[in-house]
Amino acid sequence: MRHNYIGGEWVAGAGSRPNVNPSDLSDVIDHYAQGDAEQTGAAIAAAKAAFPAWSVHGLQARADALEQVAAELLARRDELGNLLAREEGKTLPEAVAEVARAGQIFRFFAGEVLRAHGEKLASVRPGIEVEITREPLGVIGLITPWNFPIAIPAWKIAPALAHGNCVVFKPADLVPGSAWALAEIISRAGFPPGVFNLVMGPGSQVGQTLIDHPDVHAISFTGSTGTGARVMAGAGARFAKLQLEMGGKNPLVVLDDAALDVAVECALNGAFYSTGQRCTATSRLIVQKGILPRFVDALKARMNALVVDDARKPGTQIGPVADAAQLQVDLDYIALGQQEGARLLCGGRRVERATEGYYLEPALLVDAAAGMRIAREEIFGPVACVIAADDYEHALALSNDTPFGLASGICTTSLKHATHYRRHSASGMVMVNVPTAGVDYHVPFGGRKGSSYGPREQGRYAAEFFTTVKTAYTAA
Repeated sequence: MRHNYIGGEWVAGAGSRPNVNPSDLSDVIDHYAQGDAEQTGAAIAAAKAAFPAWSVHGLQARADALEQVAAELLARRDELGNLLAREEGKTLPEAVAEVARAGQIFRFFAGEVLRAHGEKLASVRPGIEVEITREPLGVIGLITPWNFPIAIPAWKIAPALAHGNCVVFKPADLVPGSAWALAEIISRAGFPPGVFNLVMGPGSQVGQTLIDHPDVHAISFTGSTGTGARVMAGAGARFAKLQLEMGGKNPLVVLDDAALDVAVECALNGAFYSTGQRCTATSRLIVQKGILPRFVDALKARMNALVVDDARKPGTQIGPVADAAQLQVDLDYIALGQQEGARLLCGGRRVERATEGYYLEPALLVDAAAGMRIAREEIFGPVACVIAADDYEHALALSNDTPFGLASGICTTSLKHATHYRRHSASGMVMVNVPTAGVDYHVPFGGRKGSSYGPREQGRYAAEFFTTVKTAYTAA
């Protein structure tokens, strides 16, 4: 049994939940505590009590604690990557890389502690000096999804602590193992009791308490757009600061002048790796008509060669879908696409392997139209649709015809079109001849429209959410 971490102590929950391997449903990894509203309130109280001292804690000690977390994550990347692959279904190489990314994020923010910026300006009034500084917010609730169970928590926890805040962390119910392992490392890194707290449990109890509690000064949430809207309605009503990273329906434009091998690789990687379970995944392939037949044939050939199997098995390229509910969503959308008039070119079938798991062949639907639900709604699985475009202008219009705006991409050898697309694509992140899924940890992450709300995540831009600006005037 793995417990919650509150006020520097490991505490049993009100109940427990098994953590099941989606590659092998007979494999129960462990049982993890399920906190409730009362336990979440205790964690918030512990964070509130710790904040006054932590907010002015010595910079070197703060940086050293974050660096210790980074060093242990990097040293244990293989072990923790195995755990991540086992509980989430991500292939082992991807899982190990994710743990390494988490270590790199903590290392970056250990450095950010010592790179705090401020300004000292002359006033327009004689004899007065102006100083502009950033200060921590207080208690921050962090709510994370199941698809990146250690990297996304890292890119929220590390900047929150680096900038002097205290944290109550609620991970997704589906992946408590990686969250607990990260919390256990943090518990030994030298942070004072109450600075960091882990409360595993249902969103209706733990998440709702974080949203409603007056002592939680800010919420950073990653998840679905629908849930994000509920977070905004609740926490926003009491004027809590909000950072919401939500859905995506990301396009990849392929122009007639694209290098075919590059375009196919971008589509294959962006749409289907990580089982398509990435908010930045390519789900709309907008292909100019001149290259369309060759592109579709080449992509189909690559898809037919993909190895779908146990996430930890050598040679596996696509692991299982994360759970039964997500698998059903994927299958329902594949059926819906065909009912709408799209044609299933390949994949889309549940498959059996040596162990019982949620295995699904990546699906490609062609002859899709921009108004179809499969082209407008986030599926969050290994499912992509192909939409034909007459020319570049038509492709750009199709690309922007979405309620989302997280990531977009274009494959072209035209500098003119690449430059124009970078400027006119209505998304927060634009990729040219690289997959839509795959970002760096030291630069801003976030989107527009229904994909994001509030300041960007990651890099030095994280300070915009995790701090507040103070302007002080002093008579000389």
